[in-house]
Amino acid sequence: MILETSRRLAGKRALVTAAGAGIGRATALAFAAAGAEVLATDIDASALPSLEGLHPGIRTQVLDVTDPEAVAAIAQHPLDVLFNCAGFVHAGTILDTDESAWRRSFAINVDSMYHLCRAVLPGMLERRQGSIVNMSSVASSIKGVPNRFAYGATKAAVIGLTRSIAADFVSRGVRCNAICPGTVKTPSLAERVRALGGDETAAWKSFTDRQPMGRLGEPGEIAALAVYLASDESSFTTGTVHVIDGGWSN
Repeated sequence: MILETSRRLAGKRALVTAAGAGIGRATALAFAAAGAEVLATDIDASALPSLEGLHPGIRTQVLDVTDPEAVAAIAQHPLDVLFNCAGFVHAGTILDTDESAWRRSFAINVDSMYHLCRAVLPGMLERRQGSIVNMSSVASSIKGVPNRFAYGATKAAVIGLTRSIAADFVSRGVRCNAICPGTVKTPSLAERVRALGGDETAAWKSFTDRQPMGRLGEPGEIAALAVYLASDESSFTTGTVHVIDGGWSN
């Protein structure tokens, strides 16, 4: 079914994590523009207020996705769509990854999705409808990327989590899909570029040069895919891994 763009998510209630910047922010705005009532969350309270002024369909709330009690409380709101976008990128090989970095990577990238999915699923199952969209990455089981050991391991786990939920609830009205972006031009990437030190222009060029399309992705391009997966247009789609990387993993 093809719906008018402005009505694709009409009547749906969506929760977006990491909505303060980058892909999360672009998706919260795209969901609202498509007619959804959006609860935009982020651990950074200062990043949220401007969202409410950009669209009347958005309200905001601070959320630490690593706090199971906070997750359980926020999931008391009936939801039709969950977009798990919160993530953490640890740089380094296995030899550069101590146990605290390993645990932190899993707490933010995987455990948070476990708690959020587990919290929202009962309500979705009761209403026999719901779409869960999880942010993974091509740096996962899809592609090995140098110096992304912990990150790649967690994002591979997200793919497994997604497919398992999809298989368990496919006959009960709930869908679950994963998005696997490549390199996207976000504030998070800019922070990592600055952290490298040295010539930032050269660092940005190195990211761009490895892209077959000769450019980085834009947050809005990922958000457009998230809108599709959240909408009834994708009602026959579950358990899928959507690579959106400009051909980097080919």
